[in-house]
Formats: sequence, structure tokens, C-alpha cells
Amino acid sequence: MSLRWDIFCKVIDNYGDIGVSWRLARQLAAEHDLDVRLWLDDVTAFCRIYPEGDPTLSVQRHCGVAIHHWSIHWRATDTADVVIEAFACELPTQYIATMAARERVPLWLNLEYLSAEGWVEGCHGLPSLQGNNLKKYFFFPGFSPQTGGLLRESGLILRRQEFQGNAQARTDFLLRIGVEAHEDCRLISLFCYENSALPTWLDGLVAEGASHILVPEGRIIPALTSYIGEEVLQAGRIYRRGALTIQVLPFLSQDDYDLLLWACDFNIVRGEDSFVRAQWAGRPFIWHIYPQEEDAHLIKLDAFLARYCEGLSEESGAEFRACWRAWNQCENSPIDWSRIMGARPELAGHAEHWCGQQSALENLAYSLVQFHQNWL
Repeated sequence: MSLRWDIFCKVIDNYGDIGVSWRLARQLAAEHDLDVRLWLDDVTAFCRIYPEGDPTLSVQRHCGVAIHHWSIHWRATDTADVVIEAFACELPTQYIATMAARERVPLWLNLEYLSAEGWVEGCHGLPSLQGNNLKKYFFFPGFSPQTGGLLRESGLILRRQEFQGNAQARTDFLLRIGVEAHEDCRLISLFCYENSALPTWLDGLVAEGASHILVPEGRIIPALTSYIGEEVLQAGRIYRRGALTIQVLPFLSQDDYDLLLWACDFNIVRGEDSFVRAQWAGRPFIWHIYPQEEDAHLIKLDAFLARYCEGLSEESGAEFRACWRAWNQCENSPIDWSRIMGARPELAGHAEHWCGQQSALENLAYSLVQFHQNWL
């Protein structure tokens, strides 16, 4: 009989939390033959990234995972052998009491946010006493063997490389989502938070040769609407200014968003789920980290840059860091996009090298399963 795993997720940051939780649930079920329940407080958000879902159902099953609506009116249920509290979302009080009442208490894990900061390695796997004979263990994704690694399903890198090596597959995908790409025009995906630097960046691109910006529906749309001067900027709308083309895409499923990252020459991503998927794409990218009070997020940003930029030439590394910091500090000073594009061959090679380094580490789902086996 398969072990039961419960994953609890509250949708806070649009689709990042549910994106990570859904990918993890699918992988645990598919690759480790586990009985997985995914508890969500917002099923509608799940259905945006997985269109086969039904937002009206309290319980449904997809990809071997039982998706339950996590209602504020909690109904008593049996507990799992392993309980994952995604991003400190706080389990229902009644569920915790049921955990404590079991003859053998479950393994309780708090799946933390991803960070490259050094202190994460020292805290990964540490327990916290919760009373009632329960312990909660802190589990950190990360970029070193001393952490839980990154979410990466089996065969992902090979599938990506095969796609990128097949020009027809790329063309067919882009046409399916309504994009006509031209060989001499660089494709850039833009999925980010609100950013006052956007107009300056777009103005700079106008002078830097042909660029086609692909924008999945999201929080940046109002700023783009203002920049273009449209009353309503809808999916499918194409705007041109000189050599710059901006195209709004319909909201993409998780699988199609992966293909978009693979198809583009450069990606701008946000949050956590898209951040990791951009790294598996093997393409240069900018990470728009979730803004925090007192600029605490910039410490996290610099910690990742310190790791990621190892091996880049001094000049390319400096330009890359400056570009990321300017974007995340929402600076209106122009980003020297020409120098970034000039360094693109080196950045592209480095992105593939980084992907190879990270894919040599254990993936997050496997690390969680191994942690449980060692805990038993």
C-alpha cells in the first residue's frame, strides 16, 4: 500500500505557491508511487495553471493526485504519513490534533521558500518542537548538496534540449499560441511584477534591433497598457514601435509556460516557480524577486547572483549583476541592453553550464522522499 502524503498550500503570491505545490505533488505521485492529496484554499488558481481542473469541485483527481478544496470550514479527515506545510501556511488546528493522536505521528515538514543564502544550509532539516509529541522539520530547497535541491522532474533537461534542437517544434509551439517568430528577431518573455523601470527598458529596446516581447497575462499588463496608450490591452493584441514588437499572450498552463521559456532567447521571470523553470530552460534571464519590506529581498537576490555569476568573465558578470539590480530596484536609469546582448553568447553558455551543475544535484522531490526514509 502506498504511503499517503498531504501537501497544504495557501495561494498568496498569485500562482507561485500553487505552481510549486502542484509540480511537487505530481512528481511525488508519478515518480515515487505515493498517494498524494493536495489541499488548496483557492482551486480557481489551480485551474488557471492546469486548465483540465474544475473550480467548482471540492475534490477532484488529476495526474494521480487528489486535489481537495481547503475550506475555512474544516471537516475532520484522516491524516497522512507525511504532511507538508508549503511555505509556512499553517495547518488546520483540528488536523494537527489528529496528527498528535496517531499511534505513530506523521513526519511534519515545513517546505520553505527558495534561497541561496548561506544560513539555509545550516538550518535545512532542523526540527522544531511543537508540543503534543510533534516535531516540525524545516526543509529548504536550494542550490547545494547541503539543501533539498530544486524541483526537477525526470527527463526534463533532455526534453528541453530536444525541443530547442528542433526548429520545427519551436515554430509549431509558437504558432499554436499565436506567435509568428522571425529568424532575425530575438524573442524575450516578460512575466514580472509591477515595475516603474519598464518604460525606460522598453524605450531602450527600440534602439537595439528587432525584439519581440511575449507577455503572458499577469500583473505587468496595466503598466504595458499605460505605455502603449490603449484603454484595454487584451490577449492577442500586437503593438509595434520601430523594431520593437509587444504581444500579449493568453494565460498559459504550466506545461506551455515551460515551452515558452525554452522557445525564447531571453526570459524575465518572477517569484519562485518561474525562477526555477527559467534555470532549467538554459537561457539567460532576469529574476524579478518578490519585493519585501526594507529591501530584504535584495539580500536574497545578491546571494543568488554570487553563486550564479561564478565562472562568468569579470565584464559580463558586472553587466549581468547591474542589470538584475536595476530591474529589481525599479531604477529608471537606462539598462545598457546593448552590452547585455553583446554578452549573450557567453551568458547563454553560462546558463546551460549552470543548468548542468544544478541538474547533477538531487531534485527536491527525491530529497523529500529520502528524508522521510531516513526519519523512519
